[in-house]
Amino acid sequence: MSDMLRGTVLFGIMAVLIVGTGFVQSWNSALLILNMGLVSAVMALGVNLQWGFAGLFNVGVMGFVALGGLATVLVSMPPVGAAWSAGAGRLFLALALAVAVMAAAILLWKRLRRGLRGWVVAALLVAGFFAFRAVFDPAVALIEAVDPAATGYLGGLGLPVVLAWPVGGLLAAGVAWLIGKTALGLRSDYLAIATLGIAEIIIAVIKNEDWLARGVKNVNGLPRPLPYEIDLQNDPGFVETAAGLGLDATTASTLYVKLGYGVMFTLVLVLLLVLAQLALKSPWGRMMRAIRDNETSARAMGKDVTRRHLQIFVLGSAICGIAGAMMTTLDGQLTPGTYQPLRYTFLIWVMVIVGGSGNNFGAVLGGFLIWFLWVQVEPIGQWLMYHVTYGMADGSWLKGHLLDSVQHMRLLTMGVILLLVLRFSPRGLLPER
Repeated sequence: MSDMLRGTVLFGIMAVLIVGTGFVQSWNSALLILNMGLVSAVMALGVNLQWGFAGLFNVGVMGFVALGGLATVLVSMPPVGAAWSAGAGRLFLALALAVAVMAAAILLWKRLRRGLRGWVVAALLVAGFFAFRAVFDPAVALIEAVDPAATGYLGGLGLPVVLAWPVGGLLAAGVAWLIGKTALGLRSDYLAIATLGIAEIIIAVIKNEDWLARGVKNVNGLPRPLPYEIDLQNDPGFVETAAGLGLDATTASTLYVKLGYGVMFTLVLVLLLVLAQLALKSPWGRMMRAIRDNETSARAMGKDVTRRHLQIFVLGSAICGIAGAMMTTLDGQLTPGTYQPLRYTFLIWVMVIVGGSGNNFGAVLGGFLIWFLWVQVEPIGQWLMYHVTYGMADGSWLKGHLLDSVQHMRLLTMGVILLLVLRFSPRGLLPER
């Protein structure tokens, strides 16, 4: 079977599964799976750039996705005027002071002689830390005291939420550049540890700095790029059109909004996929794969391996940031407590490995397939266990054990699928050519 035919068949099966969900369960469920599958495919595409193109083992995906979600709040939410008046000036003064201290420390480190610079820079950093806290802490207290039940943070810029998607990519790219400048010289296993630790730091900051995005209090009611369902239900023209299609206004409004998200997400995925394919087939893409396969030979041919790794690390992280902003827009809220490594790191890596590392279409396929299974395995498991235990007596320990084990079906299924793919198709369902 040719690669094109194999890909067509697998994507066709995926389409049948999603459409079948609409017929068997509901079209709301099918569109929800489709939308989150599109977002997951974008995330998998970003990780595939880093791992499939360059062999960079980044397990800090969760942090870059969270930065995309943070960008949605900072861009789309309206500013809180009282919080800005209370302490914004002091807050930005503290941040400017921190930047100035770090810049001065770098300058002194470069200019002073070796025996003296360590003590001087350490003394400057300690003094700068206390000066920063002296200005920063009162400002934060004033901001977080402004109606903490509803706000307690600075808010955002009040811009259209769609602008948050590229901003999320830029924010993730900026942080990735800082990480890459310090961590990309490490060996692959140390790079994995470093990126995981930095991702946890990013999540900890978002959770604990209430002035930034309310922390674990969450930001609800994010603006939407599409109309609200209630507005559609109150529109006589929409109600008449829905009735003509044989749908009630409530169902039609929900389907309309989810279908609208699906169209927007599809456009983003197609654009990123086209760009990724162009990059893969370009001289730059061939160089990246040559570096991935043999860094020593690439260095011997004069290639700046660290610089190229930094480029691909920033690009892949930016795509993850865009996906994080898209997902937060779909959810309509930022909930930092939900950013768990199991979902945003392990699951994305499974998508890339199962789909086919190094193949952009494979990453997209893996994103859809693994997300579909992640959503559907538990209800299918409940149905299966119900019929398996149908003839057992109520109160039986075995029946109770089997029914209670349904909640573990997701993790079991992910492990079994990963093992089967690695055994029978170790390069993924759509392997790299």
